[in-house]
Amino acid sequence: MKLIVGLGNPGSQYTGTRHNVGFEVVDRLARRWADRPADGARNRFGGLVVEATVGQERALLLKPLTFMNRSGRAVAEAVGFYKIDATRDLLVVADDLDLACGIIRLRAEGGSGGHNGLQDILGALGRPDWARCRVGIGRSTTIPSADYVLGRFTPEQQPLAEESFDQAASACEAWCRDGIASSMNTFNRKPATTSEPLDRS
Repeated sequence: MKLIVGLGNPGSQYTGTRHNVGFEVVDRLARRWADRPADGARNRFGGLVVEATVGQERALLLKPLTFMNRSGRAVAEAVGFYKIDATRDLLVVADDLDLACGIIRLRAEGGSGGHNGLQDILGALGRPDWARCRVGIGRSTTIPSADYVLGRFTPEQQPLAEESFDQAASACEAWCRDGIASSMNTFNRKPATTSEPLDRS
């Protein structure tokens, strides 16, 4: 069983915000692969869960509802219940301020990079060697980071963001099928459009 976790905050006030890109990617995965519609997700492990089949692999798609800073509890419960080998079968999708909007990066392990959701998962699992897919949201030169991540994409950023969500979903599929090393080689490339409009909101 593979476990793919998309990080975000629950509630309509957070829908479409930069901090919720993990939810956006998991929703796309559910539409592509899920055994039941995304709106039929079950509430388990403190989150919304949908089971899916990716090629020959069974996968659990999880959106923690514990708010970003407490994401670790849901992830640890799912890992423990299914006896998942986190080093091989866990992938976490999260936003990244240090990547330009439109760029994604896969990593086999690492720290939190200042991301509170990833930090909480690191604490809950007690180890850093699990895969993550980082989805770039850019960084504002005028808005504090705490406010920026809870804001919505500008009209200039939105097309880049939508493309990155689809690309991240495809990267998750490749990870399920081929593993982290192969999917990193395929997806850790800059897109054709390398310039990003500055956020001026």
